Amino acid sequence: MVFEDETSLAFLDHRPLFPGHSLLVPREHHETIWDLPDELVGPLFVNAKFLSGAIRVAMSSQGAFVALNNIVSQSVPHLHVHLVPRNRRDGLRGFFWPRRQYDGEEHMRETAAAIRAVVEGRPRGENPAEDVG
Repeated sequence: MVFEDETSLAFLDHRPLFPGHSLLVPREHHETIWDLPDELVGPLFVNAKFLSGAIRVAMSSQGAFVALNNIVSQSVPHLHVHLVPRNRRDGLRGFFWPRRQYDGEEHMRETAAAIRAVVEGRPRGENPAEDVG
């Protein structure tokens, strides 16, 4: 255990990318970011900000990678934020997966329009992912 408060706790990852790689989890069970109640988003990410800085100092790293998976590549069905110390030339290449280009400008415009349509059709705070099964 490296941190705990009334909202969340953090511990070292048992298969770290680098020493100091920690997982921040909410105390309450929430499987994905879409399940996380709005009132916990702020406190959880304030803790992520604080801890990523603390890990950076403790590990003497240049930066940090802060990420979470939702369903795909989520090895444990409980929301967890990865806090990973990073240094230039540490062997990780940005994201850990290949990048996919758009088929062109039209494909990019269609993709943006599809996202905007969902955003504009929902009040802020409502969870559009509830429609996805």
